[in-house]
Amino acid sequence: MTDKAGVNRRRRTLVIAGACAGGAATAATAVPLIASMLPSDRAKALGAPVEADISQLAPGEKMTVEWRGQPVWILNRTPEMLQAVKKDDAKVADPQSKRKQDELTPEYARNEYRSRSDKQQYLVVVGICTHLGCSPQDRLQSGPQPFDGGWEGGFYCPCHGSLFDLAGRVYKDKPAPDNLRVPPYVFLSDNTILIGEDKKGA
Repeated sequence: MTDKAGVNRRRRTLVIAGACAGGAATAATAVPLIASMLPSDRAKALGAPVEADISQLAPGEKMTVEWRGQPVWILNRTPEMLQAVKKDDAKVADPQSKRKQDELTPEYARNEYRSRSDKQQYLVVVGICTHLGCSPQDRLQSGPQPFDGGWEGGFYCPCHGSLFDLAGRVYKDKPAPDNLRVPPYVFLSDNTILIGEDKKGA
């Protein structure tokens, strides 16, 4: 005759073992599921700040880096280019970048040159037209152009004819409603810009 206490003990042991196995299986299933819901390394990288080495960027030259899947232009402006920006004040629609300030222009770039005051020669803008998202073309040299008289240089969007000056400011009466966007950025050193983060603030 079987001992009832022994049967009950075996039953409890089997129930506990089954519960443990079920819990382990649930955990094994849940871990990959939760992991799949977290951002991938690529997604994290797309939103991460990007360092740009400007040590080889000569005056008058422009380089492009990618941040959040967008082209960011860094232009090292010559003294002549900065003078051209001053000449354009009356021609551009928003010379002090007052439109959509929080969306398009950090506080430190709400000035004529749209740059940090201690590094005025460097323009940092997202190279996407604010009209319909085309990518404007460089027209960095002054001189006659078929689309505008008295051109001082800047960027021309071939999709619908928007013009931007050497500070990324849109000319009056053009399709683009706003200046090119200035992303958050900070100088880590004289030769390195961190785009996508502004540790210093304004």
